[in-house]
Amino acid sequence: MRVSVSDAKGQLTELVRRAEAGDEVILTRHGHVAVRLVPVRPALDRAARLAAIDAAVAAAQHTATAGPGAARSQDDLYGEDGLPA
Repeated sequence: MRVSVSDAKGQLTELVRRAEAGDEVILTRHGHVAVRLVPVRPALDRAARLAAIDAAVAAAQHTATAGPGAARSQDDLYGEDGLPA
């Protein structure tokens, strides 16, 4: 929802409630987008941050696959004679 800054002055409490509920609230000035109201997310504590890092590392280890070495990475571009294929 878009609301001009001058109109938002009288309904700020309601606009904040809507933003907290997940609605996109955009304030405009002279018809141009000026500000977007978004809810503040609580910061993660140390244990939660470490758990998120561990989960990301574990996911990366399961999805990563070994590819060709740098010396062999473009072998398919050249023929046996060393010329472009």
